[in-house]
Amino acid sequence: MKRALDVDSLVNADAKATQIAEQWEEWNTYRRRWLEEKKELRDYLYATDTRTTSNSKLPWSNSTTTPKLTQIYDNLKANYTATLFPNSNWMRWIPVTPADATRAKRDAAQSYMDAKLKQSKFTQTVDTLIDDFIQTGNCFGTVEWANESYKISDQDDYVGGYVGPRIVRISPYDICFDPTAADFKHTPKIVRSIKTLGEVANEFEGSPELQEIFSRMLHNRSEVGSAAQTDKGQGFIADGFGSIENYYQSSYVEFLTFYGDIFDRHNQELHKNRIITVVDRAYVISDVANPSWLGAAPIFHAGWRTRPDNLYAMGPLDNLVGMQYRIDHLENLKADVFDQIALPLLKIRGDVEDFEYEPGGRIYMGEEGDVAPMVPDATALNADLQIQAIENKMEELAGAPRMAMGLRSPGEKTAFEVQTLDNAANRIFNHKAAQFEMQFLEPALNAMLESARRNMNSTDIISVVDSNLGLQIFKSITKDDITAKGKIVPQGARHFAERAKRVQTLGQLMQIKANDPSVAPHMSGKIIARILAEELNEPELYEENVAVFEQMETQKAMADAEADFQEDLEMKAEQGL
Repeated sequence: MKRALDVDSLVNADAKATQIAEQWEEWNTYRRRWLEEKKELRDYLYATDTRTTSNSKLPWSNSTTTPKLTQIYDNLKANYTATLFPNSNWMRWIPVTPADATRAKRDAAQSYMDAKLKQSKFTQTVDTLIDDFIQTGNCFGTVEWANESYKISDQDDYVGGYVGPRIVRISPYDICFDPTAADFKHTPKIVRSIKTLGEVANEFEGSPELQEIFSRMLHNRSEVGSAAQTDKGQGFIADGFGSIENYYQSSYVEFLTFYGDIFDRHNQELHKNRIITVVDRAYVISDVANPSWLGAAPIFHAGWRTRPDNLYAMGPLDNLVGMQYRIDHLENLKADVFDQIALPLLKIRGDVEDFEYEPGGRIYMGEEGDVAPMVPDATALNADLQIQAIENKMEELAGAPRMAMGLRSPGEKTAFEVQTLDNAANRIFNHKAAQFEMQFLEPALNAMLESARRNMNSTDIISVVDSNLGLQIFKSITKDDITAKGKIVPQGARHFAERAKRVQTLGQLMQIKANDPSVAPHMSGKIIARILAEELNEPELYEENVAVFEQMETQKAMADAEADFQEDLEMKAEQGL
C-alpha cells in the first residue's frame, strides 16, 4: 500500500540551495507579464492561421493570417546579419599601449581570434542571438572554454576536436535577475538548464561527493514514485513540470547556476563573486570563486529598446502585435463579406415552399410570398487600403524602412541624394545594430580572448591565408603570443555606413580632380589611392607608383610581341611565303 510522503523531510535540502531556488522563483515572478507578451508574439510569428492566435476569439468563418510580423522579422534579421558581418574582416585587435603595438603581437592576436571564431562557428551562434534580439528584445550569452578532444579507448592517442573559447547562447527564458538593478553586469544572475539523468551520471562520475548526491537524487525519485500523495513544497517545483510528482517521475534534472554576490542567511556570511550550482533545487554541487579576470560573471546582455529602471528591454515587434491583430481582423472581415456577397442570406416573407438554394433552382410561393437576398454593404471591401497603410506603418515603426528591402522612393535623384536618403531612412536600424555590437559583441569577443589567455596551456596550431601569396600557412600560437594589453573591436555595424559614405565621397573627389585642371594640382592622387584602399579594406590595391611598373611591364610585353611578329614575317619572306 502506498503511503503519504512529506517532500520537505525527504529532500532535506541545503540552506544555500533553497535560498537560490527561492530567489529564482521571486525573480521569475517579476517577469510573468513579460513572458505572456512574448508568448503572444511568438504565436503570431509562427502562426499558419488565426486559430492559434488571439484572433481566434473573433466570430469570423475565415481564419487567414497575413504574416506581416514574420516578414518584418525576416527582413530585420537579414539586414542585421549583413550589417554586423559585412565581410570577413569585421573585427580588429587594437593595442592600448605602445609596447604592445608591434606587428607580431597584433598579427598573433588577430590570427588567433580569426581562427577560433571560424572553428567555433561564432557567426552561427550570433545568428541565434539575433533571433532573440528581435523576437524578445533581449539576448544573453556567455563564454566558455571548450575541449572537445577525447582519448581513444585502449590507446594513448587523442582524437582532435575544437579546443578554445566559444560563445554560448542563453535562452532569455532560462535566465533570471533583478530587473530593477542599476546595470546588468554587476547584478546577480541565475541560469537554468535541464539535463537528463544519463548526462548527470556521466558528469558526476569520478567524484565521491557528487556520486553521493546522485544517489540521494535517485532515492528521492523512487520514494516519490511509490508514494500515494505528497505534501509538496512550492520551492521544489521545477518550471515546466506542473508538479513535484511530474518532475521526480521524469528523466530530467534541473540545474540552477548562481553568479554574483550572495549573503548566506544561514551562516550570516557574505560571499562575493561566486558561481554556485544547485541541482533539484535542493543540493549544492559546486561553489567556487568566479575564475574570470573580468571581475564579473562573463554573461552578456543586449537590449533593443531599453526601459528606464527595468533591465528587460522591449523588442522591435512588441508594439506591432496589435497592428497584426488589426490586419488579420480586416482581412477576414473582408473575406467574410465576399462570402456573403457570393452566397448571401435570404430574406423569406409569406408562404414559401421549401426549396434548394442552387443555380437554376425554382421557388414556389403564394401571393404574399417573397424571397430576396440580403446583400451586405460592400464598403468593407475597401479594407485593402487600410491593410496596406497599416503594413507600411509597421515597417517604419520596427526600424526597418522600405529602403532596407531594396525599394526606391519615387523621383529622380543623384547618387549623392540616394545615399543621403538611405542613411537617413536607416538611421534607427543602424543605431540598433551598433547597439547590439557595443553591448554584446565587443564584450563577448574580449571575454573569449581573456578565456584563451587564462586557459591555454599548450601551443595551438592555426591556419591563416597569406595575403601576398594567397597560400594557406600554419602558425604556432602560444599563451605569451596573445598576452598583451589590447582589445577586440568589431567593425561591422558602426563603420559600415560611415565607410560607404567616405568611399562615395572619395569617388566624387577623384571625378573633380580629373575634370577640373585648376583643382588637380592641389590634390594628392597618391593619398587618395591609399585612403581608398584602406577604406575598402583591400591593402593590396595600393603600392607606390605601382601603375608605372605595370605600364612598363605591359610595354615590354608589347615590344616582345612586336619583335616576335617581325621575326616571324622575316622568316616567311626568306622562305618565299
